[in-house]
Amino acid sequence: MFPLLRSIAIVLINAASVLGWYLMLSGAVWLVAYRWRRAQWSLSKIIQRHPSRGQILREIGFSILSCLIFGCGTLFLWWCGQKEWNQLHWDFHRHGLVWHLVCLALTFVLWDAWFYWTHRAMHSRLLFRLFHRTHHLSHNPTPFTAYSLDPLEALTYAVFLPLVCFIYPIHPSVIGAFMVTQFGVNLVIHSGFELFPRQFAESRFNWLLSSATSHVMHHRYGSGNYGFCFQYWDRLMGTCHPQYDAHLARNCQGNMIGSAISAEAESGMTEARHPVHSSV
Repeated sequence: MFPLLRSIAIVLINAASVLGWYLMLSGAVWLVAYRWRRAQWSLSKIIQRHPSRGQILREIGFSILSCLIFGCGTLFLWWCGQKEWNQLHWDFHRHGLVWHLVCLALTFVLWDAWFYWTHRAMHSRLLFRLFHRTHHLSHNPTPFTAYSLDPLEALTYAVFLPLVCFIYPIHPSVIGAFMVTQFGVNLVIHSGFELFPRQFAESRFNWLLSSATSHVMHHRYGSGNYGFCFQYWDRLMGTCHPQYDAHLARNCQGNMIGSAISAEAESGMTEARHPVHSSV
């Protein structure tokens, strides 16, 4: 009975921790972008209309369920570590700082491959309604859309880190850094606002990195642009939306957020510039 209670406690504590961070950070982005700076940043909004209250409540509800499933994934990872079945270790100095940095980068590369191929599979007729329909109820994504998932989709993502721990040695600090950064990227691509400046659309980084425009297009059109952190899988596999580069260029040119911050820092002015903007 006591091991069962301990397992339940681990799931609930981890779920509460993830949910707390999720609500705090998503809520902060919502309050800043959709309330406090709504007028100043309006031209950076990729889809101009704002989501309904019903959509937000639905997203938060499914996100709570997703956090419980993520908690189960953490329990499985911890349990395998206790049994010494995986390569989770607690000695930070065993492999050195260079390995931890390499490990973090490698985990992101593997995560993006995992996300691309599982995400693309979920768009098949066989799997869509079971795995991915809930997430695509949000045609106009918000910061709360990030964890608004069907249970099977949340489980697909929850097993990633436990699987990684079977492949190479990894320290909990690397897992923590990965989860924080991954969630930050998740917030950005679901924020509904394009944050990259005009120079990004004109650079080679455009081929490598994903953007909010890319993921909003995926939500709006329902296919293509399956990547998470990176864009190269979509470009290599021919699933990048044919109009993505044109939309990105216009939305980056219409990005008022970075422009407004720079203008205020340089001249003390509070009025944001109003460049040409095009919605997806």
